Amino acid sequence: MSKKSPEERAKAYADSGVNIHSGYALVQRIRETVKSTRTAGVLSDIGGFGGLFQPDLRGLERPVLVSSTDGVGTKLKLAIAWKRHDGVGIDLVAMSVNDVLVQGAAPLFFLDYFGCGKLEVEVAATVISGVAEGCRQAGCALLGGETAEMPGMYADGDYDLAGFCVGLADAGKLIDGSGISQGDALIGLASSGAHSNGYSLIRKILTQSGLDPLAPFPGLPGQNVRDTLLAPTQIYVSAVQKLFDTFHIKGMAHITGGGFFENIPRVLPPALLARIDFKAWPKSPLFKWLKSAGELSWPEMLQIFNCGIGFILVAPAAEVQDMLSALRRNGQEAWQIGEVALRRDTRSEQVEIVF
Repeated sequence: MSKKSPEERAKAYADSGVNIHSGYALVQRIRETVKSTRTAGVLSDIGGFGGLFQPDLRGLERPVLVSSTDGVGTKLKLAIAWKRHDGVGIDLVAMSVNDVLVQGAAPLFFLDYFGCGKLEVEVAATVISGVAEGCRQAGCALLGGETAEMPGMYADGDYDLAGFCVGLADAGKLIDGSGISQGDALIGLASSGAHSNGYSLIRKILTQSGLDPLAPFPGLPGQNVRDTLLAPTQIYVSAVQKLFDTFHIKGMAHITGGGFFENIPRVLPPALLARIDFKAWPKSPLFKWLKSAGELSWPEMLQIFNCGIGFILVAPAAEVQDMLSALRRNGQEAWQIGEVALRRDTRSEQVEIVF
């Protein structure tokens, strides 16, 4: 009886373009990275068929799970072209954990999916290290993931990412916007850049501009184009969670695709609108350049980009100054950017920008 080596057994698959040994090597490479995100509820190690997590339900009258899934979008095209893969994993985590935060949930665990045509262990390990960093920032565990090598599905060097987050909240304390009323204040939390939205347009503007990735970014001395456009998405979990026990937060919005006009109405009762004071926060050179180079108006910019505000809180006007002080103590820049008003006509838009 002949006994074939692992290499011999895998040769037919390798000849088709899939190197299963690269997958094994990646798992070993990231094992310690994943372990660094371990929280009290994790019951399993990576490599199993499913991740095990035991949530702590003490103090919750009606525990409810809140889940979200998202990707990074065409920002990946820049990361791949510029061979800078360390930040997109943070982007991946941010897009989902910020979404579950909107409803008042604490992120419990995260899973990632990495799809590619040919698995490059170094690239994948760098991406997943970023995912782990995002999980540490959000206080959740990287419970597991999937790496899929699929020859012919992607162009050489390309890869795609998807992320999945599960959070936990008390049903009686969910934040759904239903208690928002006329006169409430809108508090805007600073973004770290364009986050992970609008990059199809950003890439078009960048190509038209002819800017080199290592050239200084216009208006930002000491910072180049690559680092500016690949700045990871801000994770708001820590700064916002510290407010829950002290302040009355009635609603929250994560400013992602669709900008102000599509995301803020998702938490507003039908009879109300958000009146935004456009002059209330500083606009970074990034958004000024996108507007100028793309020949866009500010209303167009606010439809597409976060324009410097990545997350919005709705709270009673009387609590605004104390909330702003608390956020800044926690390292999060924030401003009062508007107020909630009555909507004149239910057929009109729910976001009004005062320039």
